[in-house]
Amino acid sequence: MDFNWAEKMDCAVTVCDTEGTVIYMNERSRATFNKDGQSMVGRSMIPCHNERSQAIIRQMLTEGTTNCYTIDKNGVRKLIYQTPWRHEDGSIGGLVEISIVLPEQMPNYVR
Repeated sequence: MDFNWAEKMDCAVTVCDTEGTVIYMNERSRATFNKDGQSMVGRSMIPCHNERSQAIIRQMLTEGTTNCYTIDKNGVRKLIYQTPWRHEDGSIGGLVEISIVLPEQMPNYVR
């Protein structure tokens, strides 16, 4: 799978397969999650999550649902968008998570 499009994005992009094994992390994701110097690529992300989050991951993988929320961590607010990615035949191939730092003041437009 070619992920060149994501490598230099100004957000974290993490991709896993249907077993929860991380298959790709862009530069920002690696900087965020490889704190111990160990790459998560090739490792399961499941043990990194609590039981509630694991249930959400299983639901996304089986039902094709999307999970979206914001977090505040170390004074930084982020939008977390998690959704299945699919093979050409439409079957679920795994999940992609995009984590975007949100500005303190962000406009909202109603269109």
